Amino acid sequence: TWSLVWVSLALLFNIGIYYLKGEKAAVEFLVGYLIEKSLSVDNIFVFLLVFTFFKIPSKYQHKILFWGILGALLMRAAFIFAGIALIQKFHWTIYVFGGFLVLTGIKMALPKKEEVDLEKNIVIKILRRILPVTSDLRGDRFFVRENGKLWATPLFVTLIFVEVTDVIFAVDSIPAILAITQDSFIVYTSNVFAILGLRSLYFALAGFAKMFYYLQYGLAAILCFVGIKMLMSDIYKINPIVSLLIITLLLSISIVASIQRSKKMGELP
Repeated sequence: TWSLVWVSLALLFNIGIYYLKGEKAAVEFLVGYLIEKSLSVDNIFVFLLVFTFFKIPSKYQHKILFWGILGALLMRAAFIFAGIALIQKFHWTIYVFGGFLVLTGIKMALPKKEEVDLEKNIVIKILRRILPVTSDLRGDRFFVRENGKLWATPLFVTLIFVEVTDVIFAVDSIPAILAITQDSFIVYTSNVFAILGLRSLYFALAGFAKMFYYLQYGLAAILCFVGIKMLMSDIYKINPIVSLLIITLLLSISIVASIQRSKKMGELP
């Protein structure tokens, strides 16, 4: 229900942009929102992995995602304005961003060789060296003071990991939307609406995460497409409506193919 609420608010905001800034801006917002929303699904798989690793009960996951999303809104603003400033001052960086997106898309489409072992993750190792971490949770608290010493709880370590993960995803998603527009208002608001609905989207889809088997290929194709769009920006500009149709088509194909596979595997009725 809350996922539908956030999507509806984004669409209402999009209508407002249409009347205040025109059709071009409205289409750019919709394309940007769709890109950010689809790429944010990847975050859900990471959240599942992290919450499972740290054994975080669902009643505490809400708190982590609330503060994690708040932090993401601030960090995304910094990424967006820095990215736009770079492109405007050094135009050649648009080719760097475009090439990076194409390479990221190719890497995403390649099969993963091994499972991720969070115990070996450098972020967790650094945190445990800087701060003493309790062996188990202390309710919903991020910090506790025991024997006159301040301890971080696994809840805080999880929050930091979620924030770092968002920074990593932002490196992919921000250049992707900059391929559509360099209007800072459109770029940031489309990010805001995609991120604000991320918490409810996680709880809506967490139980079905394994069902989206082909989604990574759809996301990989989207990244490659926007990367190529960026690389071609000085030669040929693709109409935003055409971009919207292509991105919607790629996403729809990956979702439908995933559902069909799940039905054949007996994971769906």
